[in-house]
Amino acid sequence: MPVITLEAASLNNDQKKRLISEFTESAARIMNLPKEAFYVFLKENAPDTVGVGGVPLSERQRTTRDSE
Repeated sequence: MPVITLEAASLNNDQKKRLISEFTESAARIMNLPKEAFYVFLKENAPDTVGVGGVPLSERQRTTRDSE
């Protein structure tokens, strides 16, 4: 049972559907396994739970928006 995991910010339903489909298609072709063998997990991370450079991403995004 191969597992593909992607962690990202918020994704809309179309993006999720496309990622699951395209990851599965590519991996099945490359690994020569049936698509049904693959599990795809999409983990969405809220900006408050991600740190970049020692600062929560939500705070960093706020700073970037304020400087524009």
